[in-house]
Amino acid sequence: MLFIERMDHTFKKIRSQSANILTIGNMGFGGASVMAALNGAYSFSVLFIFVAAFLDRFDGIVARKFNQESELGKQLDSMSDIISFGVAPAILIYELVLTDFGITGMVFTVFYIASGAFRLARFNISESNGYFTGLPITAAGTVVTLSFFGLAVFPPVFYMFLFIICSLLMVSTFTLKKV
Repeated sequence: MLFIERMDHTFKKIRSQSANILTIGNMGFGGASVMAALNGAYSFSVLFIFVAAFLDRFDGIVARKFNQESELGKQLDSMSDIISFGVAPAILIYELVLTDFGITGMVFTVFYIASGAFRLARFNISESNGYFTGLPITAAGTVVTLSFFGLAVFPPVFYMFLFIICSLLMVSTFTLKKV
């Protein structure tokens, strides 16, 4: 009987943290993407970013479904997003293309990451009104990651412009309806 009670208690705890578990999974795959890119496994890096995006899509849905929305979850989600959609795509493209630009490539990469962090910080202190202000980092990170498939088509300088455009869109104040 004690075993069944313990298992029931454990399942209740897991259920109560299910959204945070998905968020940490997002963070884990973002971190794995960075490590894969740094070790030259670029296809795995892209795959890990897309798995992180999948988990990110569902952590909020699970939190709302189980009524688990919390300030901790919101902060944890932002920290996961900066890794998965800020640092991971930036390191991927930096390693593949922007490293050839030397210090300029580093500056553009850091500017993209800093813009994403600014966007997330602004989101965390704003009231939810059904609109995003600026391009969400998840969208910017997805665009940057998808640009991996254009490596044979786009010239290297394209990626510098892509980083600047995504960065400026993230910190801009235009509004976009949430879906």
